[in-house]
Amino acid sequence: MSKVALYRGLAVAIPVALIELACRVGWINPMTLPPPSGMVIGLWVILKSGRFETAILETLRNVLLAFAGSVVAGVAFGALIHRVALARRLLEPLFSTYYAIPIYAFYPLLIVLFGLGDRPEIMIGFMLAVVSVIAATVVGLDSVPQVLVKTARVLRLGPVRTAWQVALPHAAPHLFTGVKLAVAYSFIGVIGAEFIMSQSGLGYEIRFAFDNLDNSVMYPLILLILVVAVAVNVTLDAWDRALRVRRGQGA
Repeated sequence: MSKVALYRGLAVAIPVALIELACRVGWINPMTLPPPSGMVIGLWVILKSGRFETAILETLRNVLLAFAGSVVAGVAFGALIHRVALARRLLEPLFSTYYAIPIYAFYPLLIVLFGLGDRPEIMIGFMLAVVSVIAATVVGLDSVPQVLVKTARVLRLGPVRTAWQVALPHAAPHLFTGVKLAVAYSFIGVIGAEFIMSQSGLGYEIRFAFDNLDNSVMYPLILLILVVAVAVNVTLDAWDRALRVRRGQGA
């Protein structure tokens, strides 16, 4: 694992160093892309000043709500359609083509349904993220050995207890795949909606900085989103690996 971590670090550090060099020697116009070190310094200045604290907290809250809702609804709905064969046959073709649907086209409808404010943005993030969790849940439940299901029946566990105590724990590695995708899609959905229509949040602040050619704000905020999303996914990935190792040792 130390070699893998080293290679991952190099895969990030080398391109960043090359971009830094290209910016410093003038191969890249600073109006097009500032050096990465400048982005880090700019991010530190922004966080220290507290200038965008309200926007940052608002976006992170909305992403968290979209993510949590997608995980809860995705796992519950995935477990349900896994048990109902007809529903699975009807919905699986939709799941395979779902991400070809332009979700942002529904933003005006969501405004009509939920009004102005955070709820349409949260719904966009939820709609983008939930299908990845549903698909991962179905695949994970497919991997559960029938002997475990039969054992649950012998122990007279009901459908809910069987899913909660037997099937979902065994399917956890597959679920983590869907959860990690849900993190990314929640960020994409919420920030994209803020970028398009909102008057607040990180997406709006990035768009405002872009419209005013303010690279000292735009790129540090983009870096902040990248750092938070990567940190969450790295944490989930470490948790996933620990779970896999534990299950392997248990075997």
